[in-house]
Amino acid sequence: MGRLVRIAVEEGRAARPDLETGVCGEHGGDPESIRFFHAVGLDYVSCSPLRVPVARLEAGRAALADVDTSESR
Repeated sequence: MGRLVRIAVEEGRAARPDLETGVCGEHGGDPESIRFFHAVGLDYVSCSPLRVPVARLEAGRAALADVDTSESR
């Protein structure tokens, strides 16, 4: 399924660079899924209110990991 998400984002943005992509549902609050969605370039995740704190924390960690990686290059 992850491969299909990656293909959809890549091909969607190739056709329309301003395309906003995201995911809604419980995967939007799963830390491992959030890291994956960040890596493939989704613009947002949406999840149930109880998962929002975990989702925000993990989204921040994913963004910081990108900064650390780009600074080490």
